[in-house]
Amino acid sequence: MATHFQRLSKGQTALNILITQSPSEKDGASDSETKPDTGLPEVPVTADDTPEVLNKALSGLSSRWKNWWVRGILTLAMIIFFFIIIYLGPMVLMMIVLCVQIKCFQEIIHIGYSVYHSYHLPWFRTLSWYFLLCVNYFFYGETVTDYFSNLVQREEPLRILSKYHRLISFTLYLTGFCMFVLSLVKKHYRLQFYMFGWTHVTLLIVVTQSHLIIHNLFEGMIWFIVPISCVICNDIMAYMFGFFFGRTPLIKLSPKKTWEGFIGGFFSTVVFGILLSYVMSGYSFFVCPVEFNSDHNSFEVDCEPSDLFQLQDYALPAALQSLTGWPTVRLYPFQIHSIALSAFASIMGPFGGFFASGFKRAFKIKDFANTIPGHGGIMDRFDCQYLMATFVNVYIASFIRGPNPAKVIQQLLALRLDQQLHIFNSLKTHLTERGLLEEADDRKCRVS
Repeated sequence: MATHFQRLSKGQTALNILITQSPSEKDGASDSETKPDTGLPEVPVTADDTPEVLNKALSGLSSRWKNWWVRGILTLAMIIFFFIIIYLGPMVLMMIVLCVQIKCFQEIIHIGYSVYHSYHLPWFRTLSWYFLLCVNYFFYGETVTDYFSNLVQREEPLRILSKYHRLISFTLYLTGFCMFVLSLVKKHYRLQFYMFGWTHVTLLIVVTQSHLIIHNLFEGMIWFIVPISCVICNDIMAYMFGFFFGRTPLIKLSPKKTWEGFIGGFFSTVVFGILLSYVMSGYSFFVCPVEFNSDHNSFEVDCEPSDLFQLQDYALPAALQSLTGWPTVRLYPFQIHSIALSAFASIMGPFGGFFASGFKRAFKIKDFANTIPGHGGIMDRFDCQYLMATFVNVYIASFIRGPNPAKVIQQLLALRLDQQLHIFNSLKTHLTERGLLEEADDRKCRVS
């Protein structure tokens, strides 16, 4: 009997322990064992922001087809908006790039704030926006110095700012650096350095590469429009092929991505890039470098198109000649470059999206924001564009761009008079040795 009561007492004690234990303790595991991302509060899930008009119009469809129509309608609207800003000219394009950059930065920083706001980190958002201001001041100041030299030399305040631009930029950054050090709190050292790194990686990804987009734009609007259009085309066609024919998963980070969509998007984008390049290469508005006219204080895109945008005959390989019956084909040289741009947009561009998918999975969110119904935030639409901008800038520097005479003259005029005279004499000797200067003198004598 005593043994029976002892067993009953032990059983009651065990029951009381089970009742008072937390769910994770009942399973015999702590939170750190069941949740790999321990210590990271989940980001609030955004609500469905689809316009009520679309919800009512598509209420009878399944969620799969409803999402298809919402994405399609909003994609068409964004394409129309893209055409409008192209029509408005390069200045408006630059302003749009700046606005997109700021919105992408805000979305990523907001995720960091949502995750860590419960720790009440001092100055986190203030310093993040301050560093954004510093980096933009540096990059846009460099752009003004490079492309607006006539305006800078004409205005005394701008000339002073241009001369000491890098010193001012470094001083601004150093001020933010000191503010961060002064804001450190003993119990949150590691967390604050995490967020310091978060801000700087965001600046590297967003601000630096948006600056490259503007540099590409100055080379000619075609270097801005074709790469962006190729990424958009690949995104649309990969979605279409994957939606209708997708069967084979491509990567675990994005379960909805399929090999069928990836391959279909690749071939569609290459064909699209060649056709779009052919159409745009015939218009000086698209192919001429964007230059600032200081006399009219406006941008100009008027020039004699370079050889890159002149039709040329290319001999086809024997196999293609027998297949088509054409010995040669007339193409713009830029169309050949467009194949490289399209291939990168189709093969490497999606990895920007995969990177963003991994980032969102790490914080258990579906989209960066809910700015565009059916598409998520601005960053969700531009995750591939930033990688593409870097490639285009590197491609231009490696295969297209040569020395810029206007920039060389600008640098020469900034030298002392004795240095200018020395360079003049050296250049005169060089041209004389090559016979070019004498030929010019003989021509002048014959004319007289």
